[in-house]
This record gives sequence, structure tokens and C-alpha cells, in this order.
Amino acid sequence: MKTDSDSIFTASKNIVAQLQSLLAKKQAPIVVALDGGSGAGKSTLASIIAAEFDTALIPLDDFFSANIPDGKWDTFTVEEKLKYVFDWNRLRRHVVEPLLEGRPATWHSFDFQSGLRADGTYGMETESKEQKPARVILIEGAYSASPEIADLVDFTILVDAPVMERHARLEAREDHDFLKRWHQRWDAVEAYYFDQVRPKRSFDFVVKFN
Repeated sequence: MKTDSDSIFTASKNIVAQLQSLLAKKQAPIVVALDGGSGAGKSTLASIIAAEFDTALIPLDDFFSANIPDGKWDTFTVEEKLKYVFDWNRLRRHVVEPLLEGRPATWHSFDFQSGLRADGTYGMETESKEQKPARVILIEGAYSASPEIADLVDFTILVDAPVMERHARLEAREDHDFLKRWHQRWDAVEAYYFDQVRPKRSFDFVVKFN
């Protein structure tokens, strides 16, 4: 029986070959979007890719729109949630564009650990993160292949895993009450995004878990 480990190993070899070909053709850094639903296994694949190349690994979750009050999300439509979930402008200007120009990228992540502030927003971490210029700029996270930054992305990867398997992984690592609220708020957004905005056929490469 083929396992997830087998799938990742096979897929990673193919992805590495394709990225090597792309790097050979483009005399500049390439931007790779590693997308997939929550709990799909993106982080595992990201670590494999990062080990094969000179890589600037950018966790998309760092750019969650912390300035939007928590309760406000439930007033948004599915389309609005997808549009505003991340600060795309900050990702673009503070990270991707500098790295493409050969300059270091510096940013502050949203501070989930400190919890919500009195106004319902999240703060930002006091210590900044930095990535040096690299040949591969790897943006890892759900919605990383969004139209908002599509003009900057050279190669898109979808990690596709069954919903029940993804949810089981989330249940093993997240607080039950938090996860219940998260599903209520974001499941419909993921379904809309992967069904209508970025369906499987729109990606350059799909890693399929059965």
C-alpha cells in the first residue's frame, strides 16, 4: 500500500526536478506557492524543498490580518473573508519584492500566542523575522496561490489530502474549542477557494494523498 511518505518522496523528486529546470531558465530568484487546505501536509513538503535549494521560506500565516477585530470575520461573506484574510500588500512589499531585488526581507508576524486584545484584534510579535535573498522564495500556506500575488509567482503546488484526514490532523494538534470555531468560520472559505478560485487543474503540480 502506498503511504503518505511514499507520495511525498515521489512528489518531492518531481518538484525538485521541475524547480531545477525553472531555475536554469530564469536568471533570477523564482517564487513558489505551496498551497493546500489546513492539515494537508504542506509544512512537511516545504521542509524537503527548503533542504534541496537555497530557499527563503515564508510562512503565509505570519501575514494574517491581525488588525481586523475577531468578531468582524463573522460579518463577512465567504468572498470577503478570502480577500481580507491576509495582508497581501505587506507580504508583497516587505518580503517578496525585496527578495526578488536581492535585498533581505524583514517583517513582524501576527502574535497569536498573546491572544486577543481588548478591541478584538491581535498584536504583532515584537521581534522581527528576516530572510536573506535566496534563489527560491517559497511561500507556504493555504491560499498562497491567491490571485492577489499571482503576478509574482512562478510555480504553484497544491497538496491535496482528503478532508477527513486533514481534520483529523488538526484535531490532534489544536484545542477543541478553538478548532470548532475555526471550522465554522473558515471551512466554507477553503471550499470556495479550492472549488472556484484555484481548482486543482489551475496548479502547476498537485501532490495527491489518497
